[in-house]
Amino acid sequence: MSHTSFQWPLVRVATVDDADAAARVLRQSIIHLCQLDYADQPGRLEQWLANKTSSHVQNWISQDGFTLYVAEQERGIVGVGGLNNQGIIQLNYVDPHWRLRGVSSALLLEMETSAREAGNSNTTLESTRTAERFYRARGYNTLAAQQAPRDGLWLTKALT
Repeated sequence: MSHTSFQWPLVRVATVDDADAAARVLRQSIIHLCQLDYADQPGRLEQWLANKTSSHVQNWISQDGFTLYVAEQERGIVGVGGLNNQGIIQLNYVDPHWRLRGVSSALLLEMETSAREAGNSNTTLESTRTAERFYRARGYNTLAAQQAPRDGLWLTKALT
């Protein structure tokens, strides 16, 4: 009798070969998991998806000062994260079928570790309403409005 249990995904730096799958995960996550963030704003979904294409993902992969991560299981890419050199987390999305299985947590841990290793004392991110509870449960707090890069729900966490 064989027993299959969930194992944390492998989180690694993305390659250009990952662009199609990563774009698919980004789009599916936004469409299926983030309705709270676009349902009451006509046109918001189309704006949000506009740069979630394979060609944009390829550009992010090759962009200086930005690292795109993928979470991978035996069936392929199940999560996508992005971090810039200033310690700002710019992406953390999971395939809807892999939600609540540790994928976003694994990506977040990898990005926090990378930010710390790059010499950042904290990390910040702009959270969706959908993900706010997730980040707050992991120690993120509201960033003061005068420190936020632009309007939105900006959260921060000290990297100790």
